[in-house]
Amino acid sequence: MRVSDDRYTRDRQRLDLALRLIRHEARTFTIREWTGLSDDRIRKLYRSYVMNHDAAHVSRHRGKSPRQAAFFFRNAELNFQSAQLASLYVIYGLVCGTHAGLEPRYRVGSLESGALLCQAYEAYLDLHAPVGISFEHAWFLLLALARREEIGISRCARCGGVRLHDLLADHRIACGTCGPAAGVGAGVARTAAPAPAIGCAAPC
Repeated sequence: MRVSDDRYTRDRQRLDLALRLIRHEARTFTIREWTGLSDDRIRKLYRSYVMNHDAAHVSRHRGKSPRQAAFFFRNAELNFQSAQLASLYVIYGLVCGTHAGLEPRYRVGSLESGALLCQAYEAYLDLHAPVGISFEHAWFLLLALARREEIGISRCARCGGVRLHDLLADHRIACGTCGPAAGVGAGVARTAAPAPAIGCAAPC
């Protein structure tokens, strides 16, 4: 009986996470990655629970998920929002700062990690209206931070706040609050000092 109850609980959590992801307009592939549900099951969930209720507010997106790191550096506001979202990932324990850089603390396919990702994104939504980052871009940001190949986070050279750092760029930019690249147009040439590790809210 206990095994049956546990299985029912996990199945319910899987469906709840899938619906949560659908309402965040995640692509079918992303939902399948996080829940393990089949494409057909995901489509049926959308038709049964969303299409007749939230269809005016929830869109289904097709095609490949975004994979361009340059998106997060398109302008100062978007860079600022991206830095806040990255900070939320640290707060929710999805990534952890070490002296070597950010390390992932999530597992794709884990219902617990999927729920934390949704919580972090929902906290981001509460901070911004209108929002500049879709759920799919948010998921890519987490992937990119964990890979440590294109994007990192560090301290702003001007205010000391958390900023998103383009690891492939030749220049260092200030955070979204402080404005454009340090030294551009203002004659101020300041180099960001190495940032201390940004730790986790929860033990790693």
